[in-house]
Amino acid sequence: MNEKASRIHIAIVDDDALVRESLCDCVESAGYSAEGFASAEEFLASNSGENAACLILDIACLILDIQLPGVSGLELQRRLSDGAPPPVVFVTANATDANRESALKHGAKGFLAKPVRCQELLKAVRAAIPS
Repeated sequence: MNEKASRIHIAIVDDDALVRESLCDCVESAGYSAEGFASAEEFLASNSGENAACLILDIACLILDIQLPGVSGLELQRRLSDGAPPPVVFVTANATDANRESALKHGAKGFLAKPVRCQELLKAVRAAIPS
């Protein structure tokens, strides 16, 4: 495990518990720390209060599904873009051209279709994290 990677925190927002767990396991296998959220609202609630900006800034990369209950992944990406958002990598079963275009237009660093191989995800995460 890389010491630098162990200090890097990745947030994962996916409503499918098995997918979320699998994505967390994948990034943790590369030495990153990972935290999963079942919805955009759950993610936003974890970043509320006095330290909200600090918590979001501590996230090196945000892995998002597009189709979430309530606030979609694309809407969460737009909401975060008002501040200093972490880099976003989308992992979705809804990999349409329109979704890809919208995600990339709003600054996504990666757009992967489910099912995604762990090495493919790690490559996208490494490319998204500023060095």
